[in-house]
Amino acid sequence: MKHLTKLFWTLALALFGLTATLDSADAASDRYATQKAVYHINTNGGEGDAYYIGALRNIQNHLNAVGAENMELRVVLHGNGVNLLANALSNETLQTRVVELKGQSVAFVVCNNTLVGRNIDPDNDLFDVWEEDIVPSGVAELSHLQQQGYTYVKP
Repeated sequence: MKHLTKLFWTLALALFGLTATLDSADAASDRYATQKAVYHINTNGGEGDAYYIGALRNIQNHLNAVGAENMELRVVLHGNGVNLLANALSNETLQTRVVELKGQSVAFVVCNNTLVGRNIDPDNDLFDVWEEDIVPSGVAELSHLQQQGYTYVKP
């Protein structure tokens, strides 16, 4: 009986927490209009990929505040930023966060100039990159997206 009572309270608290989270997300999405944003990543990840993990956390926080259904979000990777997806091959935290963000319709695009200039094979050297994820120029893509109304964000 004691275990059933504990289970009941655990489930009740979890349900309450979920409801509070959903209410908070609803209130946040009511505050913000539909948004389009482009995150610019061209920096090394630092020790333990701390910069990349932090940048991906910023993106998730942005989605949480506005609501994934209210966002068009792109991540442009060029220069040293391409290492986010190279390091994700062996870093499960990066893999998980990238997959979670893609599951919320976040598009990660990679600069072809960087791939060619650094002799990077996207099929073998990067995590989860497809032909449609490669753009001719990362910098030109940033400008292109801003001309389409995307807000520039540099985490």
